[in-house]
Amino acid sequence: MSDIPRRAAARTAKLAALPLGFAGRTALGLGKRAVGMASDVISADIQQRTAEQLFSVLGQLKGGAMKFGQALSVFEAAMPEEMAGPYRQALTKLQEAAPPMPVASLHKALAEQLGEDWRSLFAEFDDSPAAAASIGQVHRATWKLKPARRNARPKTIAVAVKVQYPGAGDALLADLKQLSRLAHMFKIIQPGMDIKPLLAELKDRITEELDYAMEAETHSAFAEAYANDPEIFVPRVITSAPRVLVTEWVDGTPLAQVIADGTVEERDEAGRLMATLHFSAPARAGLLHADPHPGNFRMLPDGRLGVIDFGAVARLPGGHPEAIGRLVRLALDDDAQGVADGLREEGFIKPDDEIDARAVLDFLRPMIEPVAVDQFRFTRAWLRAEATRLSSPRSPAYQLSRKLNLPPSYLLIHRVTLGSIGVLCQLEAEAPYRAILEKWLPGFAPVS
Repeated sequence: MSDIPRRAAARTAKLAALPLGFAGRTALGLGKRAVGMASDVISADIQQRTAEQLFSVLGQLKGGAMKFGQALSVFEAAMPEEMAGPYRQALTKLQEAAPPMPVASLHKALAEQLGEDWRSLFAEFDDSPAAAASIGQVHRATWKLKPARRNARPKTIAVAVKVQYPGAGDALLADLKQLSRLAHMFKIIQPGMDIKPLLAELKDRITEELDYAMEAETHSAFAEAYANDPEIFVPRVITSAPRVLVTEWVDGTPLAQVIADGTVEERDEAGRLMATLHFSAPARAGLLHADPHPGNFRMLPDGRLGVIDFGAVARLPGGHPEAIGRLVRLALDDDAQGVADGLREEGFIKPDDEIDARAVLDFLRPMIEPVAVDQFRFTRAWLRAEATRLSSPRSPAYQLSRKLNLPPSYLLIHRVTLGSIGVLCQLEAEAPYRAILEKWLPGFAPVS
């Protein structure tokens, strides 16, 4: 019997208990109001306690809960500093670690996926996991390469072996079902964060992410697109099976460590490379890396950005939609009517909705500030200010946002872009983002 199904009841119980705890804290808040305590103090207290319990539970879970925690963690920079500070370390742990599966379960999975003689494929295999993914764990090993000539000494290569947790598929579905009931709790922590589309999107892509053979295809496409690239490194795929993926090992500094204690120059360069990957991949590979949490990236000793996980991707065979670049350029050129007309054509404004074009442009301009100047530094303070502007019911931006639509075809692009911005704000990275867009984003370069 696999490890994950055995613990399913306990995991579900922890998740199910969260709304009860929230209800109790809300009742406590009502009691405090009865004795005259200020409402802003009460709500801050409830908010902090909710966050504490939520992150604590997510940190103990695998499957969908951990995957959701990883996705949520990139939005940490948007949270108020007094709340984000105590939980930053816990969120980082979600990106880098989880309890390992038993060695017996590991060996059984390898035998099922690579054959009973799986040990003969490796010169060495470390049973202790080097890292954890959301639905599997990674082991360091030494792979035997087939010799080019008969009787030649076999060569070896350091590899990362990603092995899926037994029962991960069922656990992932169960966790996401439970988490879908908690969306209102996340609004207590960050009122402007719309969680339901994120959950729906994660659920839609479970099948792809559970199939490591499919991941191997997209991984190989990225590796081919960035072969010999001076800035981005994608390790080669060595072999794959539906539940096991073997790739070249990547040594480097985890991006979470760069965020925590990197120099200004190191953080700036990491941000520039993250933005380059985000905008160049659709043009070069027809794919968008769709899981931009820091655990998926390493800064290599030679200065390149190493990318080590391709389980979540968006397929963009034509590159980024040309309309995105064109509309951002129109906004920079102060063409309010052109922006409104373009948004209506793309489905962001419904055909029959009357809307003030100038108000729409005023709504968008702060968001595109990073590409309105030659150099821009993303900061947590900037992101918190934007989150406040967009989430406060008294804000004109909040009122206008309720009238705008997000077409399904843009949902993943939107979510990945927000996630990437969250990482750039964690890095507090300064770079020439406008120049990166002019090079890689269709429709954005000014007409000469």
